[in-house]
Amino acid sequence: MNVKSIKRAIAHAIAEVVVRPTDEVARMLEYPPNPALGDLALPCFQFAREMRKNPVQIAQDLADRVRQVDGVENAQAEKGFLNIRLARAPFAERVVGQAITSVHDLFSQERGRGRTAVIDYSSPNIAKPFGVGHLRSTIIGHALKRMMREDGWKVEGVNHLGEWGTQFGKVIAAYLKWGSEDEVRRDPVKELFRLYVRFHQEAESSPELEDEGRLWFKKLEDGDPEATRLWRWFIDESLRAFKQVYDLLGVEFEHYIGESFYNDKMDAIVQELRAKGLLMEDQGAEVVDLSAYDMPPCIIVKSDGTSIYATRDLAAADYRHHAFGADTLLYVVGAEQKLHFEQVFKVLELMGRDYAKNCVHVQFGLMKFNGQRLSTRRGHVVYLEDVLQKAIEEARAIIDEKNPGLEDKEAIARQVGVGAVIFNDLKTYRVHEVDFRYEDVLNFDGETGPYVQYTHARASSVLRKAEADQVAWDPSYAPDDAEWALIFLLAQANESLERAVDTYDPSVIARYALQLCHAFNRFYHDHPILQADEPARRSRLALTRAVRDALAKSLYLLGIEAPEEM
Repeated sequence: MNVKSIKRAIAHAIAEVVVRPTDEVARMLEYPPNPALGDLALPCFQFAREMRKNPVQIAQDLADRVRQVDGVENAQAEKGFLNIRLARAPFAERVVGQAITSVHDLFSQERGRGRTAVIDYSSPNIAKPFGVGHLRSTIIGHALKRMMREDGWKVEGVNHLGEWGTQFGKVIAAYLKWGSEDEVRRDPVKELFRLYVRFHQEAESSPELEDEGRLWFKKLEDGDPEATRLWRWFIDESLRAFKQVYDLLGVEFEHYIGESFYNDKMDAIVQELRAKGLLMEDQGAEVVDLSAYDMPPCIIVKSDGTSIYATRDLAAADYRHHAFGADTLLYVVGAEQKLHFEQVFKVLELMGRDYAKNCVHVQFGLMKFNGQRLSTRRGHVVYLEDVLQKAIEEARAIIDEKNPGLEDKEAIARQVGVGAVIFNDLKTYRVHEVDFRYEDVLNFDGETGPYVQYTHARASSVLRKAEADQVAWDPSYAPDDAEWALIFLLAQANESLERAVDTYDPSVIARYALQLCHAFNRFYHDHPILQADEPARRSRLALTRAVRDALAKSLYLLGIEAPEEM
């Protein structure tokens, strides 16, 4: 049972009268700004022209039909709106019962069953730091994977590693000039990054270094043993360091596939583009002309004969479609790459790829640090692992102050500290810019991850004290307004998941979790639970269990752990 199903039942009852499809009418049903008006409202102004009636009269005519719908207690016409009240007691029993029996069913109707998606996310560059700037792609992609799986999809997560290109020639050249094997092994990413930054600093006064970097990359392309050995070593050391961050975040991938994997797959793409007459010469390069689509040309082969990002992304798209059986390809990459993906998707369409219509650039806003843009080339970077460790330390200090006797403080500090960093980002609408500030991330009051986790722990504590293995809503109990607000929110879990998946935006789930917390904490403060008389006690314990499970599921979908105690 959920709000979506009862909206559909109401819409089905009146669709024939208003001459609109059932799904369209269901989408028109709104939540009144004032709950005193009802649980749902249908504005009837939009039917006036076709029905040639006053909206007030339309609402009155529809009221009788809606009152006959199972689960509806009353329907009243008021100033062109049809205000609808649901039958609270039976609705509460069904919603709470579903949440307790299977919280998955509360959230999901498994719309994606039989479909496969590949999500490209995180994608750090080898030999460069895993900075806070990588956080957004990593955790948005990870949350999307969990949300889509909850919605019934088969999802493959791909970490598209940046481990090819001229920058690796520069790193090799810098290592051979100024590097130390011991220093790289001691702290691989920071040391390799230090060498990369030094290379650019030295190149400002010695521009011939750029040629040396290009020469080493050419050796790498040609399979030179020394260049290949160093390149593979840099990859192994970088991945070892990256994995420590992924383990802290609780993020996993089904596939780690570097850019170089597609080197032997690009020629087939180029040949097909030539055969289909899609390539033309432009200043020595080979491009696909996209002027008919108000886009600049998409470069496929550079003037020096080498490939470019677009060529690799075309090859990667084909590989993911065929190797994984994916009909949907998602790319969780910053908004600054908008044009690149528009070009790639258009070229795929021109090549006749049916799946091109299901390629989506899940763009997100820039992350700044204390108002400043980060730049790896200039060495302006904040290491994500350092941020996570600081958040964990802060969480541990708060636990020591507020609950010094708590068992397993280290594990809970990690859950809370990391959860604070993740939630701080995911609660923001993904296309908005995020300015990373410690005072916001580590604020444990207000609309934060620790607030949601604490509400979950509070509900868990009530259930532990009740020592009730089995809880169930008492069908004879009529919920009051505060209890009903909480139950009605639980019934909207499915709508929240589907909206989050359809918009590729985890902030929908984060905001839903916050709403649930606010409603539960109001209920908790105003209603005795353990000391209540029956049947209130039994029903309130069932409601507490339902909320706890819904919060745990919401946190899971966001990639955040749910401590039982805090």
